[in-house]
Amino acid sequence: MSAALLEVEGLAISFGALRAVSDLSFTAARGGITSVIGPNGAGKSTLFNLVSGALRPQQGRVRFAGADVTGWSTHKLLRAGLSRSFQITNLFFDLSVFENLRLASQVLEPMGRALLPVARSTAARDRAEELLGQFGLAEKATELAGHLSHGEQRRLEIAVSLACRPKMLLLDEPTQGMSHGDTQSTAAMIKGLAGDLTILLIEHDIDVVMNLSDHVVVMHQGAKLAEGTPAEVRGNAEVQKAYFGENPGGETPGGEAH
Repeated sequence: MSAALLEVEGLAISFGALRAVSDLSFTAARGGITSVIGPNGAGKSTLFNLVSGALRPQQGRVRFAGADVTGWSTHKLLRAGLSRSFQITNLFFDLSVFENLRLASQVLEPMGRALLPVARSTAARDRAEELLGQFGLAEKATELAGHLSHGEQRRLEIAVSLACRPKMLLLDEPTQGMSHGDTQSTAAMIKGLAGDLTILLIEHDIDVVMNLSDHVVVMHQGAKLAEGTPAEVRGNAEVQKAYFGENPGGETPGGEAH
């Protein structure tokens, strides 16, 4: 695997008596897909909040592209090239698909053009049109985001997250609530994004995780239980016992885990 783009070292945070994340360390390789899995309450979303700047860790460091970015604001991290999508769809439902993308792309405009009329935001407009084509949304450009299907909204949200041309994208359960068909198409789309883009993924569908990931980190009760390739993680006895479960015949059941 290539050199790490993201390095998480000894991250920890507590909320009162609850130790939400405890001494967590891992790296995400440049251009790869690193997935974080674990049952509900394992600390996955808190980890994303720590990495993306929504929360400041009480212990540990976050390094991105070689820089110590611990405690940086979400906005500053976005400028540095780290973008995030959320578990709950986060769009302007009363605006068109194009306008959602154009607004997200506004960050590409030079500061000297910030006060110009929207019609002259050529960099934002061009990026929005590029994303419409890349994500198969051109025919939906004038449709209100609130009128899209759930799968289309999730696809639009990923496109919005990429508007600023980030180096790394944090995806929080991108296939949640999707049909089987939408899940498969979204997984294929995510796979196609890797390479130029580094992806850190939280995903509840274990089949998706195992098919997409280069590296998997398993969390349990706020701490790292195991990490490795998908095959190594699936074959780990501690993971089978604590997360996947193990039946009397010794087979590991597949399916979803939240």
